Formats: sequence, structure tokens, C-alpha cells
Amino acid sequence: MYYIRFSISAEKIKAYSLEFRKKIVKAYEQGDTSVRKRATRFDVSKAFVQQILTQKQTTGHVQPKKPGGSLKSVLHSSTTNLTQMVGKYPDSTLLEYCEYWLDNYQQSISLSMMWLE
Repeated sequence: MYYIRFSISAEKIKAYSLEFRKKIVKAYEQGDTSVRKRATRFDVSKAFVQQILTQKQTTGHVQPKKPGGSLKSVLHSSTTNLTQMVGKYPDSTLLEYCEYWLDNYQQSISLSMMWLE
């Protein structure tokens, strides 16, 4: 059995331009129309139209937000300690590594978190 891991990077997904966003908002504000009709007209999701309308109401603009970064695990800043631990106990299981981490650093780490690091 083969497993394929998919990853979508924020760098690959481009935000809609500011001008396009302004067109959608302007079209909505000009007419007696629904969010659904604007979404269909501009070939975007209803949720996107709702999102930029809400953003316009709350912030006064519709500029794209900066793409979010990936979440860093608790262990991300401890790569040196992890490397030393694995070097010292190369044949240990993930469970043993988690127990070692708890004993030495007073931090409970799940097996999946230890696996990812």
C-alpha cells in the first residue's frame, strides 16, 4: 500500500487582486442583488464574497491579507536537544523519546508530534 502526502503551500495560491475585490464590492453595493448572484457573476464562491464584504465593513478596505505561515510545533525550537537525544539513544522508540522528553524537559509530547519532528 502506498501513501501520498499532499501539501499546499501558501506561495502557490495567489490572492485575488485588489481591483477585482473592489469590483465585487462595488457591484454588490450598487444593485439590489444577492451575495449568491455576485458570486456567480464573478465566478467566485459565495463565502469569498461574504468574506470581502465583511472585511470592507470591519476594516474599511478589501486588501488581501498576508498568507498565514505554517504552525510551528512545540519542538521546533528544540532541534538541538532533539538531535542530542536521538544521538544518545538511537534505538529508542517514539514512546521512549516522549517519556525522555517529559522527564528531562517537563513537557508532554504526543507520539505524532515527536514523529513529525
